[in-house]
Amino acid sequence: MYVGFFVGWLSLWVVFGRANLAALTVAFVAVVATALFVRLYEEPTLGKMFGAEYEEYCKNVPRWIPRMRPWDR
Repeated sequence: MYVGFFVGWLSLWVVFGRANLAALTVAFVAVVATALFVRLYEEPTLGKMFGAEYEEYCKNVPRWIPRMRPWDR
């Protein structure tokens, strides 16, 4: 979801000719902030909520790269 949002956001800037240094800097800061949020808050919270089930999910599903095939448990 995060990756799709940022790719769409950057694509709109390129299409409308607004991809200047300031826009790219804002995008970079947003990507870093999102990565830190996911790593430091979201993943530990999901780990506490779902325990071993979430650990198994993390082993089978990459963090930022979308899967091309379904995950068979």
